[in-house]
Formats: sequence, structure tokens, C-alpha cells
Amino acid sequence: MSSTAHHHRHQTGLLAATSRLRSCLTWFFFLLLLLYVLYSSKLILFPPSCPLPSNLQKSTLPLPLTNSSTNLSKEQQQQEETIFLPVKSRRYDTETKHIVFCIAASSALWDKRKEYLKLWWKPKETRGVVWLDKKVRTRRNEKLPEIRISESTAKFKYTNGQGDRSALRISRAVSETLRLGMKDVRWFVMGDDDTLFMVENLVRVLSKYDHNQLYYVGSSSESHIQNIFFSYAMAFGGGGFAISYPLAKELEKMQDRCIQRYPGLYGSDDRMQACMAELGVPLTKEPGFHQYDVYGNLLGLLGAHPITPMVSLHHLDVVDPIFPQMKQVQALRHLFESTKDDSASMMQQSICFDRSRQWSITVSWGYVVQIIRGVMSPRELEMPTRTFLNWYKRADFTAYSFNTRPVTRHPCQKPFLFYVKSSQYNQGRKQIIGVYARDRKDPHPYCRWQMDSPEKIDSIVVLKRPDTQRWNKAPRRDCCRVQQSSKSSQMYIWVGNCREGEVSEL
Repeated sequence: MSSTAHHHRHQTGLLAATSRLRSCLTWFFFLLLLLYVLYSSKLILFPPSCPLPSNLQKSTLPLPLTNSSTNLSKEQQQQEETIFLPVKSRRYDTETKHIVFCIAASSALWDKRKEYLKLWWKPKETRGVVWLDKKVRTRRNEKLPEIRISESTAKFKYTNGQGDRSALRISRAVSETLRLGMKDVRWFVMGDDDTLFMVENLVRVLSKYDHNQLYYVGSSSESHIQNIFFSYAMAFGGGGFAISYPLAKELEKMQDRCIQRYPGLYGSDDRMQACMAELGVPLTKEPGFHQYDVYGNLLGLLGAHPITPMVSLHHLDVVDPIFPQMKQVQALRHLFESTKDDSASMMQQSICFDRSRQWSITVSWGYVVQIIRGVMSPRELEMPTRTFLNWYKRADFTAYSFNTRPVTRHPCQKPFLFYVKSSQYNQGRKQIIGVYARDRKDPHPYCRWQMDSPEKIDSIVVLKRPDTQRWNKAPRRDCCRVQQSSKSSQMYIWVGNCREGEVSEL
């Protein structure tokens, strides 16, 4: 009996404990519900007061209608009702005199490479320094920048087996230029001795950015593999890049220590990017800086230049001359001559169609006109044709960092090329008149299509008004209209701003 009684008492205790636990849980959830109701009612009755941003604090909401407002003067009311909106983006008055070029050069190649510098350097306008590894012979009155010898880099480690120690001295060019103490500097622009800069377009691009901030401006390589090996976040030095003055000051303070931390990197530009990463400054990409890690003919790239100012060209010793039957320096001088009246539009592509003859036409202003039999969509025409080879010759077209298309999908659609021959500004018409002559040495396969052939055309006259404010507006491809000439051997094309509502329709 005692065992049974003991078991009965144990069960009774368990039931009592379970009952008390249920009661406690009930009250606990009841209190939580009560607190939630009280908190919600407080939010409804007394909403939180969130301050407006500092640039929107004044009268962005309607003023209360009270009797006191009627006693204010009209001037005071207008002042109170002023709406302060965020500051709009604006252009900064950067000029050529505010830019200092840091040109990395080699004494072994100086006699050849200096000819590229002479094409764009303006002694009375541009400022900068050429940094060499050792002294070279100079001539009087050569239109070249000041030449200096880089400091020794013997104290720095360099362990990359495929590169060259010269990368160390080149990476310090901006810091060494900063130490020269030049006045009124806003930007340092780095480039190689085989980099061709379009200075006016460089000024236009840098004018978009506040030079008082930390900016690292440049572009990637055309080779997808190059970008993988180095970094898509790196500005390639051959294409050139710009560093704002405040950033150059921060870089100079820490660069030598930064270089010591990356002895295994290949070149100068990846060392610069490593230091930028440590400073927390990302790359601001501008597609007008062209590394051109390609071989061969640049026609496909230049004939479909992106809608952005052309800032630089690189690897001029590697690629073919941009105009046929010319040497490279002569061809580049011809390009500058043909675009001097409107450098902002250099290489900018326009697309139009000759509907009566079913031709597709592209105009790369100041460079080339291409006529293709058949109608192709603008989406396809704005893609560069593969007239060039990839930097890694075993790689196929998928190794580019942009879309491309074959030169022709059908033998009849091989483009007829008309390169700029002459260009001049007509004061009376207020137009630039450019004459583009057909490249007769460019062979064409036999075509069975029963349609008009551009082979009958010898020259094309392109008419265009200068547009110095082109890049102060939203970027858009210029419109292009074809006018039939009474002479069957000549065609007229008008290139200009699109009228309101005008689009390129097939």
C-alpha cells in the first residue's frame, strides 16, 4: 500500500506542476500581446519625427495655413517657400594647362617613339615630363616635353620571372612628377611613349569630374584574357590613365611601402592599381582610353568607335597604319589634320541607309565611310568587325572583352571602303566638307546579287557642322542622311544632330 500511495502522490505532483507551467505561459503570452498593442498604438498616435536631409530641410513640405503666415511679407514668404534640391552634376572648368603628363619611355626605343610624341605635344600649351632610364641624345628646338631620368629602384624587390624591373621606375613616375612642385595642377595623366593622346578630348573627359576628389580614371584592355591575368579593376597604362591631384598626394605618401608589398606583380599599371586598392579608390572607367591589345588592322575598332570621346591610341608599333599606303606616323598626322575642325567628333560613328539601292552605310567621322550591300540592322553595324587579331594569337574571337562580328557573312557584303582624303571648314556654309576616296587596292569577290554596286562610286562628300558642345549633352549617335549626286561616281552624306523625333529606321 505504501508503494501505491507514493506513486499516486508523484502523479499528483506532476499534474500540479504542469498546470502551473501552462498558467505561466498563458500569462507570458498575454503580457507580450499587451506590450505589442501599447507599442503599436504609440506609433499610430505619436509618429516618429525623422529629420529631412540637410539639402531638403527648407519648405519641401507645404507650409501650415495659420494666421501668422498672413503677417509675413511677400519676400519673406517667397524665401520660406524656396525648395532646395540636390546640386545637379556640372562640368568643371578644366583646361589643358591644368593637366601634367607623365610619359614612361625607354632609351632603347626613344629615337622611334619620340615621333609619336611630336604628333600631339604642344610645347606652349601642354605640360609634362618624359621619364627615361638613362640619358639620350637630344636636339635643339625639338617639340618634345622635358626629359628626366628616373630615380634608382635598386632598393625594391622584383620577383616576377616574365617581367622587367623597369616596371618599378615607371610605376613611380606620377610620384616623381608630383615632387617637382608644379603649380596649378589638377590632373596627372600617365602614358607610354607609344601612346597617342587627343588632348582636347582628354580635357573634355576630365572636365566631368571634380578634381578636388580622389579619382583614378582609365579603361581596361580589349583582351578578355589580359583583363583576367591582370584585373578588370585596373587602368592599363598604355592606354593612359588620369589621377587627380589629391589622389596623387596620397599615393606619393605611401607608394614606396606599397611597392615593397607586391614584388611579384608584372608591370607598372598593376602596381598602381594595387596601391589604389589600398587607398580604397576604385577605377572610374572611361572607354575613350584605348589600350589596343590587338594585332593587325584597327579598321573594325575605329570604324565602330563607341559613343564617347576618343582620348588615346596605343601599341602603334604593333598595329597596321590606320590609313592604307601610308606609314604609321604619316597616317596619324593625316588623322589629326582631317579632324582638327571638330576633334570632339573624331571617329564617332553614324549609320544611315540608301533605301533606293538597299545599302547600309556607316561613317566614322574623319576616318572612313563603309558601304555594304544589303540592309543590316544598326545593332549589328555598331559592333566592330574582326579585322584585327587577339593579343594571344591562339585565342579566338570569344577572348575579346566586347562584342564583335565577322567582316562579312556573305561575299557580296564585304564593305567598300572610302578613306578621308581631305577636309576643310567652309565659312560660308558653316560646315566641314570632307572628301572620302575609295581604296581601289582593296579587292572584292565576285557577287551574283542583282542590285546596284558601290564599285561605281569613286568618292563621297561628307558635310558636317562642328559641334564643340557635343559631350556636354547626353551621348547619342549622330544622324546620317544620303543625298544622291547627279554624278554617278560621287555621293553626298550629311552628318549632324538628330532632329526632334528623328530615328534611324530601316
